[in-house]
Amino acid sequence: MEYEIVGEFLVNIRKEFGEGDKKLVKVAELKKLEQKEKMMKKFVQKFRRTARESGYEGKLLVEELTL
Repeated sequence: MEYEIVGEFLVNIRKEFGEGDKKLVKVAELKKLEQKEKMMKKFVQKFRRTARESGYEGKLLVEELTL
């Protein structure tokens, strides 16, 4: 099966295999976050929201933020 956008692929994966481990999903989201044109305040807010459910804390969380 071919997908034009990643979102379609992820929807199909979730349908097929369920929600999976939410922590792993949040960790993956953390690793994909980029500031790009966002103001730092907005980026940090998004990072914090995503980090809450990732299970990351302390040094590990700081490392993700500074990568």
